[in-house]
Amino acid sequence: MPSLDRDSQKIVIAGASSLLGIELKSLLEESRFAGWDLSLVDEEIAAGTLTEAGGEPAVIQPVEEGSFDKARLVFFTGSPEFVERNFRSALDARAVVIDFTGKARTKDSPPSPWFPKLNEFWGTQFTPKAPHFWAISAPGIAASSLAFGLKPLGLERLSITFFRPVSEAGRAGVEELESQTGQLLSFQNIGKPVFDAQVAFSLLEQYGPESRQNLSAARESLREEVDACVANQGPVMPSVQLLHAPIFYGMAFSACVELDPGLADMESVSKACREVGFSVMPEADGSPSNVSVAGETTIQIGIPKSDPGNYGTWWLWGAADNIRLPAWNAVKLAEKLIE
Repeated sequence: MPSLDRDSQKIVIAGASSLLGIELKSLLEESRFAGWDLSLVDEEIAAGTLTEAGGEPAVIQPVEEGSFDKARLVFFTGSPEFVERNFRSALDARAVVIDFTGKARTKDSPPSPWFPKLNEFWGTQFTPKAPHFWAISAPGIAASSLAFGLKPLGLERLSITFFRPVSEAGRAGVEELESQTGQLLSFQNIGKPVFDAQVAFSLLEQYGPESRQNLSAARESLREEVDACVANQGPVMPSVQLLHAPIFYGMAFSACVELDPGLADMESVSKACREVGFSVMPEADGSPSNVSVAGETTIQIGIPKSDPGNYGTWWLWGAADNIRLPAWNAVKLAEKLIE
């Protein structure tokens, strides 16, 4: 069991070259962890990358024997495969692991899912005794929060379609969408080494067979997140779909909910969403989008709209910063762990 009362101020970001790792490092340096010793490690291919930590030059190192020694906290921000290969070494070093993939798990000790309101939803007290935590993604938080928040309004069914940005595939995904966009506008043949598909100007249900990204696996991981947060806790289990969208950053979603007509109106649905952490945007401020949520740490939704053809059915449109939100929450979790 980890020992959180020790004096170590070492934090390891494992996956430091990823977009999530870069964002997390920036937030840690602006938090109460400013001045702590940040150790940056990653895959062999990223080792040697020059960056900075605490205002000083730093080089990303490969994971080696002893990389996690004396670490108080280890954040895993890399690929699921990278996490599976390395998280046991972090646990053996008696560090507390905060993982963004859900793959830091052992047969006897599954990870503890966490986002700021989850214990409130469960009616439990937060305990820092778990050896490893699962920092839930932005879409996982959105789906779970809607399930818990709308339960008092007689929630009968909740279906959500999320639109995945290419930043979920990291810097390489962002660069491929950028290059494909320019190539198509110039009537050139497109390159597709990351997705093995035309991702520019396209909505997709799956990528190509040679893709380095697996949209089906990402969809299953999201459903596992929601299951870990919602199953056996009372609310209706959300039905979740994940599609590719030709956008760089921000996870947008459309939710269809069936509520008790005697309990639900626009005001009550809006209030229920606010109470579980959503920012409900007035119509005068426009509609939530992947642009409007950039840099935000809350999930935005628009004013709930009733379906005129189905009494008791409501539509919700929302968006969240897929990088900033989970990184921000992970820092808040780390702060709770050292209180």
